[in-house]
Amino acid sequence: MNYTSSDSPNSKCSVCVLGQFCLPVGLTPSDVIKIDTLVKERVHLQKGENLYRHGDPLSSVYSVRFGTLKTEYCLQDGRQQVIGFHLPGEILGLDGIGEGHYQSDAIALEESEVCIIRYEAFEDLARQIPVLQHQFHRILSRELTQDQRHLLSLGTMRAEERLAAFLLNLSQRLAARGYVNNEFDLRMSRVEIGSYLGIQIETVSRMLSRFAESGLIQIKQRHIKLIDMDGLYELAGTPNPERPPQNKPCD
Repeated sequence: MNYTSSDSPNSKCSVCVLGQFCLPVGLTPSDVIKIDTLVKERVHLQKGENLYRHGDPLSSVYSVRFGTLKTEYCLQDGRQQVIGFHLPGEILGLDGIGEGHYQSDAIALEESEVCIIRYEAFEDLARQIPVLQHQFHRILSRELTQDQRHLLSLGTMRAEERLAAFLLNLSQRLAARGYVNNEFDLRMSRVEIGSYLGIQIETVSRMLSRFAESGLIQIKQRHIKLIDMDGLYELAGTPNPERPPQNKPCD
């Protein structure tokens, strides 16, 4: 890992394009100055490098500046269980707060950089800036909700529904960051997707081929284009948020 200082004016939280995901609204100018002192360092990761490991003591939480990371557990039989994929603007390390040590491994899926937020310093600042503490609670709630939805999908959705929902979720998260919502590279492997969705790798590959044959997507290696968004939403069993709701006729 390569650590770098964030002293440059262009590296401050207040001017970061991802601030909408990390920072609360309604900050006073003095609050902004204080928050800009919170991130003093960043760490640059190459593909495959660990940001932290299961059991490491909690020292910081991290915000992804660019790149993609995964979090995973090592099961007792040695298998790796992927539990999340993290995009720019998302926070890692929250699972360490309860027990004081991280509950998973965080690994870069590509060249990535994360902002280091020292947890003790954050707690001190959050007591001074109530809206910052409220934002942190919102992030925790969002993470919990996402985990609950993922567990629900594992228990109730068929494999093809899970995969469609996964592709749409990636699309929505990338769109929120200003990227094209229907065309992107999968930074994770078929094995990692299967682990996250509870599906065998052969099933992942077979379903992607089936989606392509059905005209839902186009795929070439890891590059994917979502062709029929309505069809994917229908398959995932969720309404397309870009379509206005249809009024049901009165009885």
